[in-house]
Amino acid sequence: MSELMVPSVPDSAAGVVVAPWIATARYDLDQAPGGLGLVQDLLNTISAGVPRQADLLDDLASATEWAQQAVVQWSTATGRPAPDVTLDAAGLRALRIFREELRDEIDARLHVPAEPGQPGTGTPERAPTGSRTSGATLRLDRNGSVHLDPAGVGADLLISLVLAALFEAQLADVGRRIKTCRNPRCRVAFYDRSRNNSGVWHSVRVCGHPTNLRAHRARQRQAD
Repeated sequence: MSELMVPSVPDSAAGVVVAPWIATARYDLDQAPGGLGLVQDLLNTISAGVPRQADLLDDLASATEWAQQAVVQWSTATGRPAPDVTLDAAGLRALRIFREELRDEIDARLHVPAEPGQPGTGTPERAPTGSRTSGATLRLDRNGSVHLDPAGVGADLLISLVLAALFEAQLADVGRRIKTCRNPRCRVAFYDRSRNNSGVWHSVRVCGHPTNLRAHRARQRQAD
């Protein structure tokens, strides 16, 4: 009987050193292992940080540059051939919407409460879809193992790569370690390596302490 061979998500293909994912590296974050790094990197194309970093999906030129580098990184991290991804204006819009859908789903899983008066990070003109579908194929190799191969072209292929990486990470029980920082002023995506998966801040020093201090002062003002 064949089975999907994903007992764990390795940090990289054997013997290969993975360079930093370009979006994630901007925020000095520990990168997620294997193909899950692509999921984290897509989420981290947002504008965040101090000083504020640019949104890498803001225009077609920057999005194309990010996508081309991201699939090369994905190839290095997984040991699979790098696909050719070409974005157009419609594909870029679809990719931006998918990024926000993915962030919304992660936030819903974490039950992250928003601070009063803080704007959300989703796309206001987009109604939540509640689901996302993408093409993929199941392939049986000569060893009897089944592999999930992403399919499609352009943005559809990139979305398929992300969903396949998430699927494999869920089977390995590490997908839940991709989180967004609880600080609504930040919201970068980090990989929680804590033993009990209890992290809520991408950095306790940068976001945890200041946010807790603001909340403490707000409670003091209400009590006065």
